[in-house]
Parts: sequence; C-alpha cells; structure tokens
Amino acid sequence: MTDNREQQPYADDSWQRAKDDLHRDAHEADAYTAPIPAAQSYAAQPQGPQPEAPQTQAAGGWPPPPAGPPASVIAGESWPTPTAEEPAADKPKRAKRPIALLAAVAIIAAVVGGGTAAVAENLTNGSSGSSSTVNGTTVASSSKGTVSGVAAAVSPSIVEIGATSTSGSSTGSGVIITSDGEIVTNNHVVSGASSIKVTLNDGKTYTAKVVGTDAKKDLALIKLENASGLKAASLGDSSKIAVGDQVVAIGSPEGLSGSVTSGIVSALNRDVTVSTDESQAQGGSGGSGGGNGQWPFSYGGQDFNGSTGGSTTTYKAIQTDASLNPGNSGGALINMNGEIIGINSAMYSASSDSSTSSSSAGSVGLGFAIPINTVKADLDTLRAGGSN
Repeated sequence: MTDNREQQPYADDSWQRAKDDLHRDAHEADAYTAPIPAAQSYAAQPQGPQPEAPQTQAAGGWPPPPAGPPASVIAGESWPTPTAEEPAADKPKRAKRPIALLAAVAIIAAVVGGGTAAVAENLTNGSSGSSSTVNGTTVASSSKGTVSGVAAAVSPSIVEIGATSTSGSSTGSGVIITSDGEIVTNNHVVSGASSIKVTLNDGKTYTAKVVGTDAKKDLALIKLENASGLKAASLGDSSKIAVGDQVVAIGSPEGLSGSVTSGIVSALNRDVTVSTDESQAQGGSGGSGGGNGQWPFSYGGQDFNGSTGGSTTTYKAIQTDASLNPGNSGGALINMNGEIIGINSAMYSASSDSSTSSSSAGSVGLGFAIPINTVKADLDTLRAGGSN
C-alpha cells in the first residue's frame, strides 16, 4: 500500500494556516508604530486549539520577536503576548519635551540667579565692613562721615616739619602726596631754611630738601631723602565744597604732632594777603613765621598776627572754623571722604593782639586754607623748582 503521507505530509492543513497567520500578524506588528493601549493587545493568536500561554513575558519586552515562529512554537508553545509597554522607538521622542523644558528652566534659573547674585553683591558692597573703602578715598565704609574715620585714614599722610635757618627755627606741617616722599607745605614754613627735618606719623624721621617754592601762592614742595612705601594722601576737588560742609584739620600745632580738630567750611574765596618776605618766614621757637611765632596775614584791610610788611601776595582761600594754631601751617584740611581739599596756611590767634591777655591765646575759629585745586595746578611748577 502506498503511504499517502509522503505525497501529502499533513493530512490536516490547520497547522499551515496557523503558521501563515503568525507570519502575517508579525509583519503587521512590525509596521504598527502607535502606542498600544494598556487595556488592549493586538497580538494575533494562531487559529485552532492553543496550548496554555506562558506566565511570564519574554525578556526582550517590546519589540515583538522575529516574523518566523521560534522553536518554542514548533514545540507546541504559544507566542508571547505583547504587553501595554510603549514602543522603545517612541521613548526618545517623548523624552525630548521634558529634557528641553528642564534645560530652559535651568537657563532661566541661571540668569535669575546671576541677577540675584549681582544685586546681593551690590547690597553687600553698599554696607560692607570696615575692611572695605569708599571709592576714591581711604576711609573705611563703616567710618564714613566720622571725624575718627577721617583721622585714622589720613593721619599717616600728615607730617611734622622742623625747619632751621640763620634767623631761627619754626615748626609746621606737610602732606605726603607721593609714596617716595614728595610733601606739600607752605612756603613760609621752609623758606630760607638751611636744614629740614621731617617726622612721620609713626615717629620715623627723615631729612628733606626743598624742591621748589612759590611765594605768591605760599606753597612749597619738599622731598624726603631715601624714602619709599609711604602712604600718599588722596587729593580731592575744592571746587565741589560748599559753605557748611564738615571738615577735619590735621597738623602739628605747637609741635603736637598729629593733632586733629574739626569744624565746617565758613566761607569760600576769601582774599587773604600774606608776606613774601623771607625775613618773616622764620620766627619764634615752636611757631610759624613772625617774631611772635605767628604767621602774619591780612584780611578785609585788617592785619592779623602782626604786619605783613611791604612785600605781599594775595590768594583766594577757604575759611574754616576748625581750630588752627601755630604749627598747623602746611597741614591738611580734609573733607569727610578723607580727601585733601586745602592746605592750611593762616590762622588768627588772640595772643597776637596786644590788647588781649595771654590767657585768651589760641584759636578763635578764624582759619584759612589754600584750595587744593590751586595746589594741583601749581605742582608742575614746584617740581620744576618754583617761580620765585
């Protein structure tokens, strides 16, 4: 008998149909790219009786296995049922939005954070501690506007000057304007001096030489020998001061180095007349000019501290009620930012009035200073030797 199975391997074609369905469904599943709803499965099942499905999903998850039936199907096992997990191909696309959003938020946060930091820095700088300084000055921010703050900042730049000549000796003051020892003072403090000794705020002493003088403006420039690393004063702008502004005066009245007084600007552009005669420049012991230890000047047609003599010059001056006494000549008049606004040059002392007893000697609140803008305009001339 002929074996029909050799001519027709499968008497029942149900398995062939099931296999064809599996191939078709697999191709359809590959072409399907939309997310699969969680509550529905699109996996086609082979027709005919089915064996029990395995309890666990294949390790690969999505995407589905290749189109051909795996060996497990031929062995009688069912095709794994796809789950509701989203296709891997969609994941990067869906992740782009949150990543872009996070990046945008990060950029905005950085910008806002930077602005906040800048504002915080400005606020901090506006109320900084004692280690910071006011812009353009040497006064600590915490001490701005105080006499003690100005004194602490500027005193290291104010010196005592002792000048000796054949006619006597005098004591005055000066202001350091360069770190290598250039010092501005009054002409009448050093005029005709054969030797000059300068004492710094810390007590250190130097010898100095006259660089240049300008008798018409009562200014002089001296230079310390072998000096370096000195604290130079900050020169301000005398055109910006106003009557009523608070000021500080530092000098060496009666040889008392580093004495500090305070007051206000009483008036501006006062015409002060002083002597240009060297014979009056050097005077009594411990004083500046004049035989009585005072520097004579005249104002409003009236002489103070004696006669100015026949050779005089007149300059515009700042009037102050800050206490000035002999020895303050050449010292500094300072604003509350620690900037030099004038060089003290003339002061009235009641002791020079013969009708006044010695018990009332001292400052009576009438002092004058050469505006610092006049000094700055004359520096080149002084450095070149002066204009006598």
